[in-house]
Amino acid sequence: MKEIHKKLGLGKLKHEFLNEILRTHVSDLEIKDERVVVGSKVGEDAAVIDMGHSYLVAKTDPITFATDEIGFYAVHVNVNDVVCTGATPKWFQSTILLPEKHTSTDLVESIFKDIHDTCQSLNITVVGGHTEVTSGLARPIIVGSLLGEVKKEKLVKSSGIIQGDTLILTKGIFIEGTSIIGREKEALLRQKGFNDVFIEKCKNYLHNPGISVMKEALLANSKFDIHAMHDPTEGGLATGIAELAIASNLGVLLDEQMIKILPEPKTLSKIFNLNPFGTISSGSLLIAIEETNSGKLVELLRDKGIDAQIIGQFVEKEKGLRIKKLDDRVEPMFYSEIDEILKIF
Repeated sequence: MKEIHKKLGLGKLKHEFLNEILRTHVSDLEIKDERVVVGSKVGEDAAVIDMGHSYLVAKTDPITFATDEIGFYAVHVNVNDVVCTGATPKWFQSTILLPEKHTSTDLVESIFKDIHDTCQSLNITVVGGHTEVTSGLARPIIVGSLLGEVKKEKLVKSSGIIQGDTLILTKGIFIEGTSIIGREKEALLRQKGFNDVFIEKCKNYLHNPGISVMKEALLANSKFDIHAMHDPTEGGLATGIAELAIASNLGVLLDEQMIKILPEPKTLSKIFNLNPFGTISSGSLLIAIEETNSGKLVELLRDKGIDAQIIGQFVEKEKGLRIKKLDDRVEPMFYSEIDEILKIF
């Protein structure tokens, strides 16, 4: 029986509850328009609409943790989900909500400039939006909305994975979370004894290795038959993999030894008792591809300067979500929709 009036915590809705809400209130709406190719579904991060000659891809995502370079974040997190469908991002809008007690004309101008400069660098056109000063906010919030286009034969869906497909990870994990902590918790890091060099490295994770997956996503899809791509955001790598498995109705076996954790994320994980597998990780790209092509794709990505590793394989659903630990024990893979970074926010 469904719990009544249960209070919800911070972060994403639980997958089970979200599925129930979607079944109850959204599914009937989708079937009224036959042009909806991909609608609301756990694991599918963008909608896809048939426009005749091509597909229109629509995405919306907010920025709620970051404040520094918030416009850059807002554009890129939406771009990531659009390019994971194989689409080219085209048109961006945003709703900008600003705190009543901490908003100046300089802040508004800096956010607008950040958004426009970022979009211009990606050949995206800003086509509108809405901005207001809102009561009850402690920091700015931006809700981005992005439209893109993809040829019908190049559409990639999270639900497209086939049993036996290989799972590839680019760059490493806990990338965005490292940047957020460096930028939003600088004073706390100094209290913990970290120096300027370490803090600046963390801040620069926004750009190096960077939270964008546009280059690798479009490259992979241009050269191979990609079955699925996913950008693990809140809940980190583990939740991103779970969302792929749910969307494709499969299980997965991961190899922990192959999952790269860069030095700064390793340090932050230990100091703040964060599970790096469950910490917000934009900048990592998950790619599902037929096993026979997986090595070739890894080689292509590395040739283009993008670190990539084969980290697992999709298996029958009955085997569930599992991970082979460093000592070769195979255990269930735990994941939570509630991001680890909330422990320090």
